[in-house]
Amino acid sequence: MARAAVKMPDEFLEKISKLNRHFDEIVPRVLEKGSKPVIQKAKNNLAARIGQGTKEPSQSTGELLASLETTKPVQDAKGDWNLRVGVPTTKDSKGVSNALKAAVIEYGKSGQPPKPWLKPTKSATRKACISAMEQALDREIERL
Repeated sequence: MARAAVKMPDEFLEKISKLNRHFDEIVPRVLEKGSKPVIQKAKNNLAARIGQGTKEPSQSTGELLASLETTKPVQDAKGDWNLRVGVPTTKDSKGVSNALKAAVIEYGKSGQPPKPWLKPTKSATRKACISAMEQALDREIERL
C-alpha cells in the first residue's frame, strides 16, 4: 500500500497523555478526523495526475481513484497508533494491482516520467491534518 507518515507534535502528544483510561477509545476517532483532509487532497491530486501528459487520451476507469482509502486505526507493538491513507493492494476489474498503478504514477517507469501525487499530498495536508486532530481531541476532552 502506498502511504505517507505524519509525525505528531509533542504538545499534541502531551494532551493525549492526559486522557488516561479514555485514551484507547478516543484516539481512533481523533485519527479518523485527521485523515479526512488528507484523503480529500490525495483524491484531488491523484485525479489531477491520471492521464496528465500522455500521448494517448486517458482510458482511466476510475477504479484506482475509487480504491484510495484509509485503514482502521491500529496500535502497533510499540504502543503507537497508526492509520494509513493510500491505495491498498486490491486489483481492478482487469486484474492489475491498484497499488502498482499508483506507484507507477508516483515514481514513473521507463518511458513514463513520474507524476508525484502522494508526496505533495503529505506536504500540503500536514497542518490541516494536525489542526483537524487537535479540534477533534478538544471536542472529545470537552465530552469527558
